[in-house]
Amino acid sequence: MDQASEIREKIDIVSFISEYLPLKKAGRNFKANCPFHNEKSPSFMISPERQIWHCFGCQKGGDAFSFLMEYEKMEFPEALRILAKKAGVELKSFKFDNQLTSEKEKIYSLNRHALKFYQYVLLKHSLGKKALFYLKEKRHMPEKLIEAFSLGFSPNSGSALSNYLINKKGYKKQDLYLAGLAFETGGRTVDFFRGRVMFPLSDHRGNIVGFSARILDEKTDTSKYINTKETSIYHKGSLFFGLDIAKEEIKNKEQAILVEGEFDVISCFKEGIRNVVAIKGTALTENQVNLLSRFTPKITLCLDMDEAGFEATKRSLPLIEKKGLTTTIIIPDGKDPDEAIQKNPDAFKKALKDDIGIYDFLIAKFLSLYDKTSSQGKGKIVEEMKPLLSAVENEVVKEHYIKKLSKEIDTSIESIAKEIDKYQSGKKSEKVAVVTSDKRKRRELLEEYLIALIVQSEDLILALEKVNDILKDYKFEIPSYQKIMDFMTASIKHEAKIDGKKISNGLPTELVKSFDSCYLFPLPSFKSESKYLEDLEKVANELSEINTREKKKLMSKN
Repeated sequence: MDQASEIREKIDIVSFISEYLPLKKAGRNFKANCPFHNEKSPSFMISPERQIWHCFGCQKGGDAFSFLMEYEKMEFPEALRILAKKAGVELKSFKFDNQLTSEKEKIYSLNRHALKFYQYVLLKHSLGKKALFYLKEKRHMPEKLIEAFSLGFSPNSGSALSNYLINKKGYKKQDLYLAGLAFETGGRTVDFFRGRVMFPLSDHRGNIVGFSARILDEKTDTSKYINTKETSIYHKGSLFFGLDIAKEEIKNKEQAILVEGEFDVISCFKEGIRNVVAIKGTALTENQVNLLSRFTPKITLCLDMDEAGFEATKRSLPLIEKKGLTTTIIIPDGKDPDEAIQKNPDAFKKALKDDIGIYDFLIAKFLSLYDKTSSQGKGKIVEEMKPLLSAVENEVVKEHYIKKLSKEIDTSIESIAKEIDKYQSGKKSEKVAVVTSDKRKRRELLEEYLIALIVQSEDLILALEKVNDILKDYKFEIPSYQKIMDFMTASIKHEAKIDGKKISNGLPTELVKSFDSCYLFPLPSFKSESKYLEDLEKVANELSEINTREKKKLMSKN
């Protein structure tokens, strides 16, 4: 057995996927809302017997490896390492030819070496003394905290890191350019980060994907922060600073506190507030919201309360609503959480406990900006609130805030609701109408259901014999189903007892996907085995009748 197969055997797919999705029992299988497309009714099925999953909405499916690769957007080698660790399997060395995989692995490795270099310079080398003084004295960070977040310093000399990676670690200069750690100018390789405090940016699994770097001297004209350029592993809108450290606390507290900057996260951490992450931008992206929704049902925004922060809050809301997360907000006593904590940590902690609903905050904000007693002011307030309230998924919550707004501005609930409806109608008209439907004929749907009834039967041999008696000369319209039927019919001639799992092990590779789909097909709940067989015969008889009608139609044409 190769190691991938060994890992596959040791991983329980139901337990594994339940770490990512809430599962419900569905007969012998489990079901969930599919994470790979939007749906309200669960069509994502998992079989503990076969250790497979399949979505009947988007048609994706596979095993634990394919789920992890699809869910985390990772390559096979990384999925192999993660599942090997989970299964307690020590991997032998693997050689992968995939160019993209090799590129990603190389960048991960380069980033790890770069981080060690930056840490050494900050904590052990004379070149890092000024930066260490800045962090300890000006930012009030003890060395243990600096080490906990793996902070470092990039020397101001042009090529210190590049020389180390090329001469000491054996990398090529092209590798450094690929990772965004260096660039070429005038025929020389120059470090991208120079004279800056270095913050490693990790994904939620702890892989270092890039760096954020801050200047020491704020009086210079250069940007205060710069980040690694986009690479095959670093995408700014897909990660948070600190999530790898904060994710367990976020799960435990069922709340993620969102701030803007790295120092905001570190200051919170110092005060024992450890369910905090930084956005690394001004507004949340869809990828970030999807990522957070895995760990928590509640997001608390604690962004800078300048105009950019307020606009970011408004832009983020529809994405958060789409994932059904609760949103609250806190207003720190300072321009940002870091300043507020330095000023009065107890007041900041109290503000955290007294977080308010985001829509309560927004209504209060717009009431303070416009005159609620004038018709123009009322119109402005409703104009600001209607796109935000239209995005609220929960109708009860939406009605609550419409009523609250109505009371505050002394306007009827109906008029506000009409404005929201007009806004939603306008948004719908902007979309291109696409007609979607299941174009399969009833015969094809019945064939799929029939195979599902057979392969999921408690007595597969009895079910198959009953169907074969009814459909003696029947040819399935779906070729793969015909081949599965032929394979099962041939198998039961040599086996005294057989089930769906045993059948699947001997199937030709090209039939496995169709078989898995039928094996996970959500069947109704039958009161007894006789009811089960009754439905089986009913479907087989209808297919027989369809076949007879089509034969007669063909003969009449001839």
